[in-house]
Amino acid sequence: MRAAHPYPSALRALLAGASLAVLAQAAPGFAQDAAPRRGISSPPAGGSVQLEELSVESRGGGPVPVAQAGAVARAVESPTGPIDGFVAKRSATATKTNTPLIETPQSITVVGRQQIDTQNAQTLQQATQYVAGTYAGTFGADSRLDYFQLRGFVASDYGLYRDGLQLLNYGFAYYRINTFGLERVEVLRGPAAVLFGAGNPGGLINQVTKRPTENPFGLIEVGGGSFDQRYAAFDVGGPADREGHWFTRLTGYARNGGTQVQGAPDDSYYIAPAFTYKPDGATRFTVLSSFQHDNTAVTSNFLPYFGTVKPTVLGLRIPRSLNVGDAGFNTFRRDQAFIGYEFEHVFDETWAVRQNARYAFAESYQNSYIGQLGYADPQQTQLARYLFRDHAKVAQLDVDTQAEARFFDGFFKHDFLMGVEYRNFQIHDNQASGFPGPNLNILAPFYGPQAVSASPYLIQADSFQQVGLYFQDQIKLTPELSLILGGRQDFVDNRVYDRLTPANSNGRNGRNDSAFTYRAAAIYNFDFGLAPYVMYSTSFQPLIGTDINGQTFRPETGDQIEGGVKFEPPGQGYFLTFAGFDIHRSNVQTPNPANTLFQQQIGEVRSTGFESQLVANLFDGLNVVASYTVFGINTVRGNLDQIGRVPVNTPENLANLFFDYTIPAGDWRGFGFGGGVRYIGRSFANVANSLRLPDYVLFDAQVHYDYENWRFQVNATNLADRRFVSSCQAENSCFYGDARRVLAKVSYKW
Repeated sequence: MRAAHPYPSALRALLAGASLAVLAQAAPGFAQDAAPRRGISSPPAGGSVQLEELSVESRGGGPVPVAQAGAVARAVESPTGPIDGFVAKRSATATKTNTPLIETPQSITVVGRQQIDTQNAQTLQQATQYVAGTYAGTFGADSRLDYFQLRGFVASDYGLYRDGLQLLNYGFAYYRINTFGLERVEVLRGPAAVLFGAGNPGGLINQVTKRPTENPFGLIEVGGGSFDQRYAAFDVGGPADREGHWFTRLTGYARNGGTQVQGAPDDSYYIAPAFTYKPDGATRFTVLSSFQHDNTAVTSNFLPYFGTVKPTVLGLRIPRSLNVGDAGFNTFRRDQAFIGYEFEHVFDETWAVRQNARYAFAESYQNSYIGQLGYADPQQTQLARYLFRDHAKVAQLDVDTQAEARFFDGFFKHDFLMGVEYRNFQIHDNQASGFPGPNLNILAPFYGPQAVSASPYLIQADSFQQVGLYFQDQIKLTPELSLILGGRQDFVDNRVYDRLTPANSNGRNGRNDSAFTYRAAAIYNFDFGLAPYVMYSTSFQPLIGTDINGQTFRPETGDQIEGGVKFEPPGQGYFLTFAGFDIHRSNVQTPNPANTLFQQQIGEVRSTGFESQLVANLFDGLNVVASYTVFGINTVRGNLDQIGRVPVNTPENLANLFFDYTIPAGDWRGFGFGGGVRYIGRSFANVANSLRLPDYVLFDAQVHYDYENWRFQVNATNLADRRFVSSCQAENSCFYGDARRVLAKVSYKW
């Protein structure tokens, strides 16, 4: 049944004249804004173009003629497209609909392509270093994958997404997305299980892929710098036919060189073809694909507390460049491929349907000596090692089907979303170790042939399937007051096939779980840009794998209450957010002290704190990003030695500031410069909290020059080359952070 339309006939005529079908291009939904600012859309480079919604109601509630509403066509940001400057306006991550950030009652930070380029962020860790509530790089300078904590909880395993679909990182089979292929990175803090069905209550990170464009363009970029790194990249796209039905994009990247660890390479190449087919204005079908090959090593060395954070008994520090593995066989290789599509069709003013699907495959191989055993001599010069080897294959299929209805029920405006999501994750994992490996003299390291063989201790085939049914209603109770209600029912089948000891439970172990999660939130939007909000939500995370006894894990559960204020004064060019939160998380995993290669579950961890974020285009040429996070996290139920303690490798105080200024006019037009400062508070290296890591401050800087279509840029991170330990997982598992990295690049656009 089609509801009566609440807008004046003049606007309905305007919309009809512009063609309803164009409304569909605001992927992933028609322009969602239950407030009187609705618009029509048509895609630009990297996403959709919409006409800014026209004001059709006065604040008194009466209709205003369109001619008096100041109906000016202005480009409106797409939730998957480029951002003008650093300040994003819209996102689809928090609600799966095209919703303005100022109307989203949850903490979310969007890092756009311009900010990624300005910081020359080569990894996802580097792209999120200035985001509130986020500790990026938990395990230091790791060239294999990205590590994150959101509000004190690990988000690198179940909390990474690409284009709204989960990328499960379990065991040693992990995905890593090349940042050159991304349009934006969106960090959503707080539980999101009501729409995504999985994840811890700390939040998730959604990586949005570059998409085909309607306008032809091209980019070529080359760069290089520290550790003999050099790279080349290209990005081209545009229409493929005269009729305007086919659009393409091809993105590529290749890197070769070393790392801060001697003898450890960091070679990679990435290729990402994509195309969009639009048979008419109401239908869009986009195919996104990519292939990536990585050849690197274990650079996140497991080192002792004494010798990194504190000096050894001889007053020595282990060099950051020490290869704890062996230059001859410290190996990590990965191949990963993605193929998927996004389909959308708009039926009328009320209904639209979408389906997003992706198949992902990855295969990785790792073989290296690992520290983690401490010293073998009283002088603390001989580092004890063991051999670790892993070969993993993982395949994942995700399908998310949605229907969205925008209607007026006679009293309130609704944006109603319902959907069903299917996830199938399969992994074959073969882990082996060899004890003891040869000791390594940190004063005079000697490398030779592999001296110990690895024996398998885990050979498993894990099968994980999840089906979720969800709904969400975004209700405009008044033009200013919005209410969001949503719920999701998940059904999970989790099976582990033990190939090493098939006699155990006939080689099979598993469980079935189900849970209902929900969210209730409200936000009030004042005319001058202030928007206080409150939210309560729950989370549910089924866990893959088994503990040291071969038993599958119970699902994690959690809940959070969050209250905050957002401030985006119209036309001022900045966005300021404040949020307070209280999170409870149960069945939390932590490394088993008897064997840290396995996990165990403890009772409950609580995180309570405050965060703020400023993103601003203050005036022509100046962009600023700043954030501050402080929280308290501790174990409230669990083992006696853990209760009341702060979990290891978790700093509870983070602050940063980044700016970039480009001179807009005059003789120095096009010249720009800037920098940043990052503060990371103290953390603990053991469960008893008796070993402490000090806080530290890092500085970044950049200079650049734009001349016509050319751009010349130099970036330096950790400018003072401060030696710091990013975290310690245990007394013998500490990780050096990134050394100074200088990277120069030249790019040409057309």
